[in-house]
Amino acid sequence: MDTIPAKFQFGAHQFLWKSHWTDDDLGILDQARALGLSSFEISLGDDVHFDLSRVRSRAAQLGLELTVGPGNHWPPNCNISADEAEHRRLGLAWHRRRIEQAADLGAAAYCGALYGYPGHVCRRPPPADELPRAAENLAWLADDAGKYGLRLVIEPMSRFRVHLVNTAAQAVGLVRLAGHDNLRINLDTYHMITEERDYGAAIRCAAPLLWGLHACENDRGVPGAGLVPWPVVFQTLHPLPGPVRLMLETYNTAGNFGYQRGIFQNLCPDPVQFVRQGLAFLQRQILEPIK
Repeated sequence: MDTIPAKFQFGAHQFLWKSHWTDDDLGILDQARALGLSSFEISLGDDVHFDLSRVRSRAAQLGLELTVGPGNHWPPNCNISADEAEHRRLGLAWHRRRIEQAADLGAAAYCGALYGYPGHVCRRPPPADELPRAAENLAWLADDAGKYGLRLVIEPMSRFRVHLVNTAAQAVGLVRLAGHDNLRINLDTYHMITEERDYGAAIRCAAPLLWGLHACENDRGVPGAGLVPWPVVFQTLHPLPGPVRLMLETYNTAGNFGYQRGIFQNLCPDPVQFVRQGLAFLQRQILEPIK
């Protein structure tokens, strides 16, 4: 029987389960590990409060690699690429607090569209200094993260979420401009469906800096049976050195959370079933090129 190459690691985002992490949620980590996952992403923000040390301890006991993203309340004026210098200053301070929390969690990385502010799209030609100021501030944050042993990971998003970095090539360009060796890139197959014409070329472009891949269908549902060209994705990932981190990500739709995040189909009423189906599909796709 073919076995999954050890370099492929599977994870899931907290948002499959719920919007805000609390002290009552340690059991979710147990669920994730029992499902066969080895990584888990927790979302932080000004409206998220829990005992960081308890999560760190449980994750360590389970052998789960934690990552952190700024997916909850993130003030709009905290944007390291903003036109306003004060907003850039506030953005640096805000992300530094999240980096400190990530370090207290024992996380491996702080990840997201850290170069801007998701949901804020400037519909104008980019000023000549916009990308350089983002790069400069990313370098500062990468340096701060490195002191704690954290990677700083940026993610390109679609034009509907951000305007500064939409493609793998743009992400690579920003990292090169920042010039800091602690910066990495996370790709997301959901955002790529809008912005990339060639998934293989995009993955190869980011490969030297690739941290991981959010394995999401084009509608944010369970991977498979959608529009994402999964055979191309895995044919491109197979030659890459490990680890290759594959993270399942969507929003729970059992209550109001999905609607609050712009999901109007019932895509994830049951996170456990979502992970089981998604993981089984990804594993089949991994094995297909090596049969």
